[in-house]
Amino acid sequence: MSVQWSRVGAIVGKELRDYRRNRFVVVFTMAVLPLIFMVLPLIQLFALNAAPDSPRLATRAGLSLLYLLFIPTIIPSSLAAYSVAGEREQGTLEPVLFTPVRREEFLIGKALAGLVPALVVAYAIYGVFLACAALFTHPAVASAVFSGPHILIQLLFTPLLAGWSIWIGIAVSTRASDVRAAQQMGVAASLPPLVIVALMSANVIKPAVWLTLALAAALLVFDGLAWRMVANVFDRERLVTGNN
Repeated sequence: MSVQWSRVGAIVGKELRDYRRNRFVVVFTMAVLPLIFMVLPLIQLFALNAAPDSPRLATRAGLSLLYLLFIPTIIPSSLAAYSVAGEREQGTLEPVLFTPVRREEFLIGKALAGLVPALVVAYAIYGVFLACAALFTHPAVASAVFSGPHILIQLLFTPLLAGWSIWIGIAVSTRASDVRAAQQMGVAASLPPLVIVALMSANVIKPAVWLTLALAAALLVFDGLAWRMVANVFDRERLVTGNN
């Protein structure tokens, strides 16, 4: 069954308008949290003064960059958890479900509305982080931050972690009746893939290029499976009637 992208765009537009009306989403989720996850690792980098090529320097730089990957993990999971449970609380879910919008169009629209802002914020914060590291940290520290594997991890895993968080968040949101509970469960369920990235950032697992690409491919497969799982369990009638 083909997807009509005009309907997907309508869902995306509606979601973005809802975000703008929700100050918690705009101010805290998309502004305060990303700044916290940028400032804390920058403070660590500014205080770091280690010899070039030392294992300690590479580990500390990797752990600092790990903070930034919480942005594409937490932001989209919070947005996705709000996507269904929030509309159900406000009473705006039923009118949408009674429209001719198909299940796939509804889910893709919800997902894109969470993915695009999360990627914009995550990559913007990462760019500011790199600029600060280049301008204000010790040259050896900046060299560790700009190492190839670390940059590849950030570029590849940012959208993949965001995708995983979105599908898990939507799945939780369709089952939860309370927005806060949905957001808490969604954030908790979105963290497991971050464990492997954390081990790579801490040099427990050597972040080789081939391993990074292999893990990114595996996470892409899991994202696809999560999308299919959410699409298969999405029950329009249950959401309208409120029956679990």
